[in-house]
Amino acid sequence: MTKVQDDALSACPVARAVDIVGDKWTILILRELYMGNTRFEEIQIQTEANPQLLAGRLKALEANEMIERKPYSERPLRYEYVLTKKGQAFYPAMYALRAWGETWCKTKSEGLAVRFVHKACGHDVELGNFCKHCGVPVERKDLDNVVSKRLLTERAARAEAFTTARRAAASARRG
Repeated sequence: MTKVQDDALSACPVARAVDIVGDKWTILILRELYMGNTRFEEIQIQTEANPQLLAGRLKALEANEMIERKPYSERPLRYEYVLTKKGQAFYPAMYALRAWGETWCKTKSEGLAVRFVHKACGHDVELGNFCKHCGVPVERKDLDNVVSKRLLTERAARAEAFTTARRAAASARRG
């Protein structure tokens, strides 16, 4: 079947959005940026993306003005990736995806992977974007995230596996 039009040029906003963020790796990269991991290696560790794939997705996010690169080291030259206004504006969609995943892809006995706590009152906002205790809508800046022990363990295991693999590769190069 021949495509009538490129999704990036479609009149449909969903098609255009999916053209930018519609793959697993891009979503995982954005997750890491929202969690505060802004450097290539930090993102690579937690997404488990290979370097070429990660570099390509970061370039695409930059080209689509979702992120911008900012140098954090001159020697060697290294960059961190910072969400732009457009990238920050995607957060409600990510938050909704998280809520959907917590509701439909896990059992209740597993508990929340990340709890969001309203800074103003200290109460959980559960899976919504509304503080039931205060009766006010909340935005990302209004929330602290509390990562579950299970997710912390999972993330630490990924970091350890990355470090072990890197050491093994360095050792193999030395002979």
